[in-house]
Amino acid sequence: MLIENKLFERLNYSEIHFQRAEYENCRFINCNFHGINLIDNILRDCIFEDCDLSLCNLTDSTLNDVVFIGCKLVGVQFENCRDFLFSVRFEKCDLKLSVFFKRKIKKTRFKNCNLQETDFTEADLTESIFENCDLQRAIFQRTNLEKVDFRTSFNYSIEPEVNKLKKARFSRMGLAGLLDKYGIAIE
Repeated sequence: MLIENKLFERLNYSEIHFQRAEYENCRFINCNFHGINLIDNILRDCIFEDCDLSLCNLTDSTLNDVVFIGCKLVGVQFENCRDFLFSVRFEKCDLKLSVFFKRKIKKTRFKNCNLQETDFTEADLTESIFENCDLQRAIFQRTNLEKVDFRTSFNYSIEPEVNKLKKARFSRMGLAGLLDKYGIAIE
């Protein structure tokens, strides 16, 4: 079933059924998806604004040009989404404890997001932008961070030896996040 150009506002999907379908150019505002199954849906050119998608199950779902603004996405396992055409953007979102394991998310924009303890292990973030994001205890292991812009983000700890950092951009204040493991005092 194809659902196009529809506005969904103030719906609580923990109380009503979310119809499995292909959603194109739809907008979800102030909706609650907390902990529900969004398995095998196709979301294309959709916007989620001020929604709670924490702990929702996105297994085998397609997220193509999906924008999340002011959303709560705590503990979402993005690695379970389909790879084909996966592209997302986040602004003012809480992505704490979310997982992007092995996710190819080149040129992804994270703006003013809480990314504490988010797992980017083996992800490809080439040319992504982390603008004013809190990356405290975020996990970067064998992650491709080439040409990633971290200049305005903070609290990250990234080991240069186990991640690809060629042409990544950091502010002077953020250099400490590259030297954490060495116990060096920077003043």
